[in-house]
Amino acid sequence: MTSELDIFVGNTTLIDEDVYRLWLDGYSVTDAVALRVRSGILEQTGATAAVLQSDTMDHYRTFHMLERLLHLLHQLIFQIPPSRLTVYPFWMGLTQPSESPARPRQTPFPLFYGGYYAFDEAFVREVLGKKLSKGTKKDLDDISTKTGITLKSCRRQFDNFKRVFKVVEEMRGSLVDNIQQHFLLSDRLARDYAAIVFFANNRFETGKKKLQYLSFGDFAFCAELMIQNWTLGAVGEAPTDPDSQMDDMDMDLDKEFLQDLKELKVLVADKDLLDLHKSLVCTALRGKLGVFSEMEANFKNLSRGLVNVAAKLTHNKDVRDLFVDLVEKFVEPCRSDHWPLSDVRFFLNQYSASVHSLDGFRHQALWDRYMGTLRGCLLRLYHD
Repeated sequence: MTSELDIFVGNTTLIDEDVYRLWLDGYSVTDAVALRVRSGILEQTGATAAVLQSDTMDHYRTFHMLERLLHLLHQLIFQIPPSRLTVYPFWMGLTQPSESPARPRQTPFPLFYGGYYAFDEAFVREVLGKKLSKGTKKDLDDISTKTGITLKSCRRQFDNFKRVFKVVEEMRGSLVDNIQQHFLLSDRLARDYAAIVFFANNRFETGKKKLQYLSFGDFAFCAELMIQNWTLGAVGEAPTDPDSQMDDMDMDLDKEFLQDLKELKVLVADKDLLDLHKSLVCTALRGKLGVFSEMEANFKNLSRGLVNVAAKLTHNKDVRDLFVDLVEKFVEPCRSDHWPLSDVRFFLNQYSASVHSLDGFRHQALWDRYMGTLRGCLLRLYHD
């Protein structure tokens, strides 16, 4: 009896980008071969089905051996050509990132690390803000069914989120820089991971029905604003005692700032200030808003909503419900009155700026820090 063996000997690790994508997406060897046959590769290369099966299996074995090294990042075991480490990934036959709206990439990024740590927006939208724990991992079967993403790919993406979180949670300095340097990710992908880590750490609610219209990009935009303005890292604070257990600079919201936000309550609690604020805004916007009458009638309710959101951020539950509150207190009322986005922008700009003309208000810097971020978030959340 004779046995046939397929043997491959080589020094340089060869990577087929299309097969790598199929492996990342969780397809079995059998399914990957079928998809490659459908792509016309047999006709293009003149190969037989047996050779294609062997080639696919060989790539899958290589990827399986490489996977643990992708967690280590800096490895010398596999010699991978630079052209395969820093190139545009050929996402399922797409030769330029601009051709794929789902995966916009403006600059080259490490194919292996960037490809391995890439994620599907449909998946991240399901787990965003949830604790990266075994409890959430048990839901991956349901998420896979709901999104149509293979369970293997869901597990890879979840494990990547958790791995990045664990590595950077105790680090000082810029969250984006730490992720980029330790995982060799592009700037855009590192910023996306920073948003995922930030949301997981602060447990922001994103799953409520009224928030379903928002994309991951919407939340990531707001996360970046909050990291830049509402965290300890935003004000450059550092512990005087090097051994002190200070909260992580970019991952935790500045608790002192959140406590101080209660001082803004005077803007709606003091009737004279509230009336003057309304008068200043209405005078500036008269004749400039298509919804001026609606704005004038609802000004006090809108102002109370925005200020009360700030005053409640001392409680963890209210921090978690931040986006729910913003949609309920501002987005939905404006949308019900059919405010165009341009009018929302005019209003928020004037609403924020006119506070500086209130002689009795003494928390201008605190107001600017709060509303500067909130204004950007509200404009992103508002889809007219």
